[in-house]
Amino acid sequence: MRINNNPFLRSKKHLPSERGQAIILIVFTIIGLIGVSALAVDGVNAFIDSRRADTAASAAALTAALTRIEGGDWRAAALATAFANGYDNNGVTNTVEMNTPPVGGPYAGNSEYIEVIITSHVQTYFAVVVGIPTITTVAHVISQSKPSELGEMFNGYALVSLAPKSKCDMQQAFWIHSEATINLIGGGLFVNSNNPTCAFISFGSGSVRIQDASQIMVVGGADIQKPKLITPYPINTGIAPIPYPPPYRMPRAGCGSKIATPDGLGSISSGNWDEGTFPPEGVTSLEGGVYCLQDDFILSEGQVLEGGNVVIVMEDGDIKISGNAEVNLRAPQGGPNAGLLIYMPIGNHGLINLNGSDESSFIGTILAPGADVRINGLDSLRGGAYHSQIIGYNLEVNSTDNIEIKYTDEQNWDTLTMPEVVLIK
Repeated sequence: MRINNNPFLRSKKHLPSERGQAIILIVFTIIGLIGVSALAVDGVNAFIDSRRADTAASAAALTAALTRIEGGDWRAAALATAFANGYDNNGVTNTVEMNTPPVGGPYAGNSEYIEVIITSHVQTYFAVVVGIPTITTVAHVISQSKPSELGEMFNGYALVSLAPKSKCDMQQAFWIHSEATINLIGGGLFVNSNNPTCAFISFGSGSVRIQDASQIMVVGGADIQKPKLITPYPINTGIAPIPYPPPYRMPRAGCGSKIATPDGLGSISSGNWDEGTFPPEGVTSLEGGVYCLQDDFILSEGQVLEGGNVVIVMEDGDIKISGNAEVNLRAPQGGPNAGLLIYMPIGNHGLINLNGSDESSFIGTILAPGADVRINGLDSLRGGAYHSQIIGYNLEVNSTDNIEIKYTDEQNWDTLTMPEVVLIK
């Protein structure tokens, strides 16, 4: 018999088995692979569902706000939109909840806001092995619906420059110079330009005096040569801009087929005028009504023009009024055009040059959202005044007069703000 004296060979027979340890390692490896698969597959599915739910909630919230403004069944419309995006509110795999006002958060209690919450339960494929049969995602979106409201434009500012951009050496948004003084009573001044250095410009002895608690509000910056001539000072800069075109329903004043006709005695009836410069020679009085002009409106030195309950619609052409013309015009006091005196539609990028004798007056809104407006006269020391809200693309004041602008809502045009829908995440 042969005896093996190798100690290493003899001890090998007594080593413990490693088969059990290998099985444990394999099990843990499989569990790890399942965990990685769960993260890769189920996690991606949950992320995709979260994005889909967020998109569906946003669409449903916007649909709800728009439908409510239009007077429809906004809840049914929102549910239909959510359904079209894959969430049918079945109470098992998903629920669609709508609240107005929202039940919590900064908009709680405000009925302008609609809250949409989509809760979705996504079934897992691998995570169920580790005890996670479903993953829940929640999408929460709020929309705001602001219906049209009838009221004064631009928060009652007496002077408004709408240009969203401007330059310092030309096309100035608001520029007062020479020795002009503007006295604002009943409303302030708003300049919409975002120019950071010269949206508001005051040169020479040009001054702005606000006689009440109203303010000078400027989106961009200001270039003021003599701060003591501006009241209040400092002015407010960095204000939020107004969208352009402005979010208001513009006037619908028209003349139809009616033709303006002089009576040969110094008066003219309302209607369309396309026979050259207006008013025609010899006319000193405007009968009540709407005048639709396709050419310039010019009043030269010494001319006289008066009219009550009138609206001037400048479909084309400019307005040029001399400082020695005597003008007394008053807007309608009732009806759809109440308070509207001069309207130059946004497509007319012409010029309105306002002036007149020291006894002249304009009563009613002067609205020219696409035109430049120059204010050159009416000396308040002798009774001349604008009882107007004056709105232009750019505004320039160049005069030696003490110009008074008295704004009261009752004498000026009110309109509807455009309905507004805002999505708030």
